Amino acid sequence: MGQETTASELDLALVNALQLRPRAPWSELAPLLGVTASTLARRWERLCGAGLAWVYAVPGREFTRSRCTAFVLLRCAPGARSRLIAELSASTEAATIEVTAPGSADLFLDVLAPDLASLGRFVTETLDGLPGITSVRCLFATSLYVEGSRWRLRSLDPAQLSALGNSTAGAADQIRVLDLDAVDRALLDALVRDGRLALAELADRTDTSPATVRRRLRRLTDAGVLGFRCDLAAPLAGHPVPVTLLAQVPARDMGAVHRTLAALPECRLVAGVTGPANVLATLWVRDIADIQRRETALCARLPSLTVTDRIVGLRTVKRMGHLLDGDGRRTGMEPIAPW
Repeated sequence: MGQETTASELDLALVNALQLRPRAPWSELAPLLGVTASTLARRWERLCGAGLAWVYAVPGREFTRSRCTAFVLLRCAPGARSRLIAELSASTEAATIEVTAPGSADLFLDVLAPDLASLGRFVTETLDGLPGITSVRCLFATSLYVEGSRWRLRSLDPAQLSALGNSTAGAADQIRVLDLDAVDRALLDALVRDGRLALAELADRTDTSPATVRRRLRRLTDAGVLGFRCDLAAPLAGHPVPVTLLAQVPARDMGAVHRTLAALPECRLVAGVTGPANVLATLWVRDIADIQRRETALCARLPSLTVTDRIVGLRTVKRMGHLLDGDGRRTGMEPIAPW
């Protein structure tokens, strides 16, 4: 076990606030959290330095709409898993890698690629070329209803949540990936590593002005090419147990199922997928026993839902390109394919 984690109520409230407003200035958050801006800056520096929380840029809604996502379940030969983890962690396509309890898979990957052909090459060529993989099961995402950036720590009171939820987005321009120039890509490269870099620092890194950076960021975020996410290590989240449910549901009930799953506080991901199971949902539950309770409650609310598999995560080694240690702390990153 790693170093002890001490997170105060203020730390948790700060992370929750940044989940809602990842790039909000400290001066805006300070009155809501009842402390000074300098206190928040120091707290955030400590959390980041310990790998307990981090803000970073992610592909936005329009960007991901044109990309391909698949969930890949791998079985490994005895003794091969550690080596495969190291090799896959360096892959730009494997955005998230989870070590799972023995069962349907040994490794569970969230794979992102620019197009179907690239995704196909990763599954049929890259994975085929890695010794020690004994089987590959690929579930293509047909739709993403909920993804990890929507999960919340729930440390703020209703008044604070209301105040933080009043930001509005401007009118969106259409931007294609091919329209991104060298400055745009330099901004993305910097922000995937630290999503809270100041305008002045971003201007230095891109050889532009803060005003230009501000305009570029606004254009990219409004167009849905760029988004921001605040993530946290497992200790700050209370050491939840991740479980991914694969389920079958009649097509006529898909809307109701997705809405019900999305409303659950513990829900991290809901996707429509190809294959015999057409729904994939990831929940962060309190403990192993909670898996059965959640499933029972879900099936009671959704009679047409049939859970066909349960994949329990033991350790996440990579999450959206960010590398994690055994305690879930961020230790580095490998940029992901969509950038």
